[in-house]
Amino acid sequence: MKQDIYTMVKKKSPKKKITDTLQTAVIEAKKESRVRTAKEMRLMQSLMKTAEQCIQGKGYTPLTLQEFILRLRIPDQHADIFKDALDELVKQNNAIIKDGRYCCYLKAKNTLTGTLSLHPRGFGFVKVNEAKMDDVFIPKPFTMNGVDGDTVEVLINCDVISNKGPEGKIVSIISRGRRHLAGIITEVRPQEVYYAFSPLLGFSQKIRVKSTKEELKRGDRIVMEVAEWGGKDGLTLANFSKHLGSISDPSCDITAALEEFELRQKFPAIALKEAKAFGDRVPLQEIKNREDLRHLPCITIDPDTAKDFDDAVNLSKDKKGHYHLGVHIADVSFYVKPGSALDDEAAMRCNSTYFPGFCLPMLPHELSSNLCSLKPNVNRLTVSILMEFNKNGDMIDYRMTKSVIKSVKRFTYKEAKAVLDGKKESPHAKTLDLMVEMCALLKKKRYERGSVEFGLPELVVLVDDKGVPTGTDYIVYDITHQLIEEFMLKANEVVATHIAKEGKALTYRIHDKPSEDNLKDFSLLAMAFGFTLSPTPTPKEIQKLFDEAMHTPYGEYLATSYIRKMRLAIYSSDNIGHYGLNLTHYCHFTSPIRRYVDLVAHRILFNETEDKETLEKLAQECSAKERISAKAENSVVLLKKLRMLDANKRQEPFRAYEGIVTRVKNFGIYFEVIEYMLEGYLHVSELDNDYFNYDEVTMSLKGAYNGYSYKAGDKLTVLLKTVDLITLETKWDLVPSSPPEEEMEESSRQDHRKKRDHKKSKRKHDRKEAKDRNKVKGKFKQEVQSKPQSKLNREENPPTRGKRTPAPLSAKDVFQEMQTKKSRKKTGF
Repeated sequence: MKQDIYTMVKKKSPKKKITDTLQTAVIEAKKESRVRTAKEMRLMQSLMKTAEQCIQGKGYTPLTLQEFILRLRIPDQHADIFKDALDELVKQNNAIIKDGRYCCYLKAKNTLTGTLSLHPRGFGFVKVNEAKMDDVFIPKPFTMNGVDGDTVEVLINCDVISNKGPEGKIVSIISRGRRHLAGIITEVRPQEVYYAFSPLLGFSQKIRVKSTKEELKRGDRIVMEVAEWGGKDGLTLANFSKHLGSISDPSCDITAALEEFELRQKFPAIALKEAKAFGDRVPLQEIKNREDLRHLPCITIDPDTAKDFDDAVNLSKDKKGHYHLGVHIADVSFYVKPGSALDDEAAMRCNSTYFPGFCLPMLPHELSSNLCSLKPNVNRLTVSILMEFNKNGDMIDYRMTKSVIKSVKRFTYKEAKAVLDGKKESPHAKTLDLMVEMCALLKKKRYERGSVEFGLPELVVLVDDKGVPTGTDYIVYDITHQLIEEFMLKANEVVATHIAKEGKALTYRIHDKPSEDNLKDFSLLAMAFGFTLSPTPTPKEIQKLFDEAMHTPYGEYLATSYIRKMRLAIYSSDNIGHYGLNLTHYCHFTSPIRRYVDLVAHRILFNETEDKETLEKLAQECSAKERISAKAENSVVLLKKLRMLDANKRQEPFRAYEGIVTRVKNFGIYFEVIEYMLEGYLHVSELDNDYFNYDEVTMSLKGAYNGYSYKAGDKLTVLLKTVDLITLETKWDLVPSSPPEEEMEESSRQDHRKKRDHKKSKRKHDRKEAKDRNKVKGKFKQEVQSKPQSKLNREENPPTRGKRTPAPLSAKDVFQEMQTKKSRKKTGF
């Protein structure tokens, strides 16, 4: 082989370059002739990371391969691996070769084109079209009044290293993603001049609504069509389209959200016709074509308000102690065929969207809450994943089949929990107990591989028929939720692994590992609260941290902070694994009634394959629609919570709320109102009467004079000042508290105790003397008569010894006292 290479090189190269070129050719030949070992692959990954950091550094100048090797001091024996690492960076568009030198891809390209996605707080991300790279982070000042879906040109700032990925600014808006806006009238001027606020554009962008025949009032919710987009500080002009109602009317909250986020509402007539044509019973002929599993005692466990039951489970244990778990998923693919009107509509919706008291389904109700829903005591078509586990929870066998089942019981989570707690009798109690046993084994396996679990509670807003919020339901992540989740996770993992082994393309659910900077930031945060964590912790370390932290006041805050540091889980045809679950193969399969990717996975499992390019487009579309649905759901939930606060304010103006500090910045504190799981904010000027310094190490604000301090996890009491239903903002007042004794220095505390004990002893001595004087009544009277009036008053009303603790003020008294202080500041008195 070496002789052939020498001959080839000699023909192409001058004599003086033959040796160098020969070495390069040998390296290439060796690379092609063998597969790298796991150790070499790890080294290559490390070299890729080092090279990427170097290329993207501020002072980097383009280097040749040899210059790069010298710069990084790469040993000769690793030169070929380093070359592979650089080639991989080029392939991933993290580097580019110009004139034989490796350059930063972003610097070389100067500007990139992509699609903008805005966050409610004003910043955004641009998904770049032409490169496989992280989304570009756009700070709030540089969004150039873009809106969701806009195609924009981005200038990358390579001198800024952000933990959110590459950073840049929008330099031009190539095309608008929409012209349709929902908004609220905020200002009415003479001669029918109206100004509106659109949540999509934010506070900085004013909209003037062109005159219309319909008279509008402040608070009216309307739909507009944009006629002319304003500049960054300019005015956007829009034409009135239709009236939705008033912000004071909760019945139109969901309608307004559907318009604002452009969610599809009505199903096309042809899709409804297809759905109704199936009737309300499973075809007998199809039952004969399937494996009959109606003898299995399948049950469903879902939320109280659920109607679309995607999954049913059954579990048994044999004489060997082996567990036989069946996960049965509604076979939507039987009814929704590729190319049908139902399939086209489902592909455009991508998922169902859930609001308080209302579901916007992906499929018509004839299917989603009837024929596909695994209701009890009726025949239903399913895809069954039948798994066998040994005593230790290891899966030793599985099979997949198209089946028919008949569920024997529809449990709610609360009902199942009552049975497990012995508060309710059920013939399925033994099955539920066995499921808890199986769940423990699966959780143990998940724990051993380093999967992180939080189990954070959820607050569900309850509404009446008119959309008026009537209360909340605090959902705890109890064992009934856990066992269903464990069974579904296992089914998803088995399906993804099975399809991958068959060599088929699939829409995986992937979760990339967080950046090193984000992990370091979280490690510092955890250490600030007294927990031990390495600078770049592994999933197992994170897991151990939360085992300890969730039993402290800081647990939920740390969990939320950790989630914020993570990358978003998305769909992709490229499988990179799932970091959060610590799985190499994972997909969504168990909810085809409400997720289109699950329906596609069902088709792929039974040989209806798609090419990878088509699946990647589908994955991107479903990921985007998933985020839009989440935004719509959160906006309505927030509005309902604010409506409850507003109603409370009118009924009890001075009602106090308990809160917990979640984040501390140098300019103020963020807190969560515990009762409503609602975020509030207090500027540093609104805190106690003190001068506060920000401590970066402990991430806390400390008072210079009174000893007050604020850090994440601290409890506080607040009063609601105002609620703005248009902008979805609240303003709060802090109820003052006494400086905590633990903030005093140890020596000061000792002095305080000594003085207190001395004064207590003196008071006791004074009382004894007074008692002795009372015994001699005559003499005591003479003494009293001879004393001055001032001295007499002092003895009848002896002064309090030491510091007097004032009686606790009511919330109303506190509020009035704060208002008095503010009025004095304004008047100067």
